[in-house]
Amino acid sequence: MNKATINLHGSAYMRATPALLGDQDEDTVWVTVKYGWENPSADDWIAVFSPADFISGSGPNPSRYPGEPLLCTAPIKYQYANYSANYLHGDKGAIRFQLINQRSDFSFALFTGGLENPSLVAVSKQVAFKNPKAPVFPRLAQGKTHDEMAVTWTSGYDIGEAYPFVEWGVVASGGRGGNPTRPPAGTLTFSRGSMCGEPARTVGWRDPGFIHTAFMRGLWPNKEYFYKIGHELSDGTVMWGKPYTFRAPPTPGQNSLQRIIIFGDMGKAERDGSNEFANYQPGSLNTTDKLVEDLDNYDIVFHIGDMPYANGYLSQWDQFTAQVAPISAKKPYMVASGNHERDWPNTGGFFDVKDSGGECGVPAETMYYYPAKNRANFWYKVDYGMFRFCVADSEHDWREGTPQYKFIEECLSTVDRKHQPWLIFAAHRVLGYSSNSWYADQGSFEEPEGRERLQKLWQRYRVDIAFFGHVHNYEHTCPLYQSQCVTNERSNYSGTMNGTIFVVAGGGGSHLSGYTSAIPKWSVFRDKDYGFTKLTAFNHSSLLFEYKKSSDGKVYDSFTILRDYCGVLSCVHDSCFPTTLAT
Repeated sequence: MNKATINLHGSAYMRATPALLGDQDEDTVWVTVKYGWENPSADDWIAVFSPADFISGSGPNPSRYPGEPLLCTAPIKYQYANYSANYLHGDKGAIRFQLINQRSDFSFALFTGGLENPSLVAVSKQVAFKNPKAPVFPRLAQGKTHDEMAVTWTSGYDIGEAYPFVEWGVVASGGRGGNPTRPPAGTLTFSRGSMCGEPARTVGWRDPGFIHTAFMRGLWPNKEYFYKIGHELSDGTVMWGKPYTFRAPPTPGQNSLQRIIIFGDMGKAERDGSNEFANYQPGSLNTTDKLVEDLDNYDIVFHIGDMPYANGYLSQWDQFTAQVAPISAKKPYMVASGNHERDWPNTGGFFDVKDSGGECGVPAETMYYYPAKNRANFWYKVDYGMFRFCVADSEHDWREGTPQYKFIEECLSTVDRKHQPWLIFAAHRVLGYSSNSWYADQGSFEEPEGRERLQKLWQRYRVDIAFFGHVHNYEHTCPLYQSQCVTNERSNYSGTMNGTIFVVAGGGGSHLSGYTSAIPKWSVFRDKDYGFTKLTAFNHSSLLFEYKKSSDGKVYDSFTILRDYCGVLSCVHDSCFPTTLAT
């Protein structure tokens, strides 16, 4: 965009219909764009801009200094004009774009000169949603206690013009119940100055609107509740979001069927076939669609880092929340911090790289709620029935003596294993084991100083399974300690667990990663494909793990753990309680 020129041409045109979007309160619509001009070429392209007025004036405008960009904002997405078959031979074309309500109007622009030297030749009139400020795309998350559910959403309403709230109550046997309550929501936002570098501070910036979070507290375990987000205007009228239902979490230790989805690195993609800056998550929609289809067969989701791959193009956060809304509006959607959310040099992270595109964690920490004590420290615990999840932040230092190391040990050591037997560790980067090719090239099969710093904690407190993303494939290991398989069993584990099983579940949607050609002895199953994992706890003694492909939703790998409480208490290497000879 910094090389774009403005040369509006008399023969060029762009027409978008309908002009009014969401007249039935839809938050996602399709727009038809017709276009053409007298000099079509194969590298002409159409950009979607929002806000619609991305240029000032209607003709070439002079630079104030040499090299000054004439256009200072990137499009939300784009498509090549010859996506329409008639364009090159008939001088005109028509394609459809899917738009979501993003708090502002839209326009469509025709560029010639390709992506390297774009020249703007035509701009459409604006199109806009009936209510661009409407509350949209709710995201549920379990709160700091099991009887609390948070709901976060986005709107265009500042606190000064409308009061945000959630209306919720118990679903009665015949449908919606009576006596709903209306707790208020808190409101957050962030500015361009909150970004740490480009493109987030420059061409990638887009106003995020206002992010609201309300809490539904005092939930009864496993009861079904309804909720609806809303904003009360100064005249007393209410702008409502869509109604949804959810099921409350079980109490810690509750003996009931509990089903968990875990994956990382999903990203987002466009259903209209258009492109965006970080256009390398081809499996994203397959994973999303399979999880939507299977919505009744799981209870909570853990997305362990690398969410939209916005990489500093802020509009992509809206696109991502819209894509996962059919899941997150009905199931708790718990998130972890990845390198594409957090990493930027000299900002307090553990890795001095530019993977976040200047976001330095701000959008992720604002757009989603998670039950951390300090939202800038992306680590937290979740007690879900018979499970305890210790979610770590691999983008901050985890070594001994750090606040995160203290959290990890506290999380692992304070769970009552007779009531919550299934102890799960999760982080984005591979702090355990992976036979991914670039780790193998380093000779480490992990992130530097990963398992060396944490494996004694995993062993001492008997972590059952550790999940990681970052590597875009699937792999599961044997139960391991100090790089040694502690059993010859490969799929049905019973009795005392002498080590931790490590799972890489980074095939959510981003471009796939390869493996080392030599298969390590500890690697039980590998699959270079898109997929997700599922845990099913049937009771306190029986746990099923499954890996499913996003292409068909079928199970391609699985194992079981059958273990009673005494199996947790048994002495294993580096995990023995001290004893005395006294009787």
